[in-house]
Amino acid sequence: MSVRANAIRTVGRAGEGAGELPALPSFGHGGPGGLSELSVIIPAYNEHEGICDTLETLRRHCSAAEVIVIDDGSQDGTAELARRVEGVRVISHTRNRGYGAALKTGIRNSTRRYIAWYDADGQHRPSDLISVARAVADGPADVAIGVRGRESAVQRERRTGKKVLALVARLVSGEQIPDLNSGLRCFRREVILRYLHLLPDTFSASTTSTLMMMKRGYRIAYVPIVAQPRVGKSTVKIVSDGVRTLQLIVRIVVLFEAFKVFSALGAALFVPGLIYGLIVALINGQGFPTLAGTAVISGILTFFMGIVADQVAELRKERFEVALNGTNPSMQDAHEHVMEQMA
Repeated sequence: MSVRANAIRTVGRAGEGAGELPALPSFGHGGPGGLSELSVIIPAYNEHEGICDTLETLRRHCSAAEVIVIDDGSQDGTAELARRVEGVRVISHTRNRGYGAALKTGIRNSTRRYIAWYDADGQHRPSDLISVARAVADGPADVAIGVRGRESAVQRERRTGKKVLALVARLVSGEQIPDLNSGLRCFRREVILRYLHLLPDTFSASTTSTLMMMKRGYRIAYVPIVAQPRVGKSTVKIVSDGVRTLQLIVRIVVLFEAFKVFSALGAALFVPGLIYGLIVALINGQGFPTLAGTAVISGILTFFMGIVADQVAELRKERFEVALNGTNPSMQDAHEHVMEQMA
């Protein structure tokens, strides 16, 4: 795979009204906005209150785009309501598998050149979707992420977890990320296909994809958007999602910075153990104590575990880049499906 440099930039204006839809000439013809090369993936779980309005508004402004709704085991008739909207393709999971799993199902079943993620709860505007898609279709970016401004609606119950994740992401990436887990983003299809086996099935798919694109050197565009208040009740659960946030932090650190973390832990065991052991051995003349020896050996083992973990993580990230280099889209789909079953 060729090395790509991160060309992070900001395009568009967050204040564009819903009816002011910018044109997308590079998408070709095919209806309002020229969106014939765009697939819009919409995960939906118990979104009966807002799914119809969301889809009807999207179809009204982006009729040429491929719209795929993934009903993630909803129990409130979400799938049935979505099927009533003309031009929408609905795929249903038999059980609730998670936000990331729904996205992966949609991506696997998409047929267009560009892939956009779009929320089902009415938070996103078609004008913002087109601005985000434009950054990829009309520019050099491989990925575009919608950045929610101050005027955007905020879910207060998520603030603490998002701040912690943002801090961890900044430490892992080494730079400030304007919006780590925005649900509105667009990818070149061949790019996101390479990493589906690394995306988790849970709500952390957005965070993981952002860091993955950054760490692999893809060009990212940040586009100002406005998030509207969601329609319906949020499915966020403070306790369970708090635990998942901690799990996500561990997963991100191990996946992207395994060597640094294990090296730090190894040093935290090795250095104090060595100092303590030398003090006891040299000053007190009692020989190298067992506790100090255990700490030193544990530190060395932890360090080498970091080397192994780092190499395993790199192999997981690189094997699909190599496997898909030079293959056609149908082969990519087949490879991705096999890897998805193995992951």
